[in-house]
Amino acid sequence: MRVIAGKFRHRQLRAPRSAAVRPTSDRLRETLFDVLAAAGGIEDSVWLDVFAGSGAVGIEALSRGARQVYFIESARDAAATIRANLRSLGIEEGFEVIEREAATALRRLDAQAIVADFVFLDPPYKNEAAYEETLGFLSQSQLLKPATIVIAEHDKHFALAGKFGVLERYRELKQGDAVLSFFRKG
Repeated sequence: MRVIAGKFRHRQLRAPRSAAVRPTSDRLRETLFDVLAAAGGIEDSVWLDVFAGSGAVGIEALSRGARQVYFIESARDAAATIRANLRSLGIEEGFEVIEREAATALRRLDAQAIVADFVFLDPPYKNEAAYEETLGFLSQSQLLKPATIVIAEHDKHFALAGKFGVLERYRELKQGDAVLSFFRKG
């Protein structure tokens, strides 16, 4: 696993040893960032990387010029891997690793009046309830502005709903067994 583009291009990233963590593939991350770059770019953006795993998506955002990334990860070994990846790249600012359950971390960020440009969520594919809970909370929170793009990575065999409160899916990209569903406030 590596950083695809930007300041840390081609640098290697570690993945947590846990079988429960399934890092977003290099190819899928490249597709994701190509789509987002065409939609207005990453430079100076604020990200929430929810169920962050190795932190590869948030680190890719930092590499491409994001101003701030909040890595949300409840598994201790995965959070340690995110910190190790950030350290190995020499990234000392522009991020916060929040080692808490997603719902708790999102409520905390909402209370702090954080507003994201992009939210990426990638819960374990088998935890289908996490999608509904997280997207449902985001749709009611102040974390999103009208232009915020929320991206959910999920298994192609999981029929993720197209609407969660005010969040509506506007695009879906399939690649192998993974699907990226893109949501905005409707």
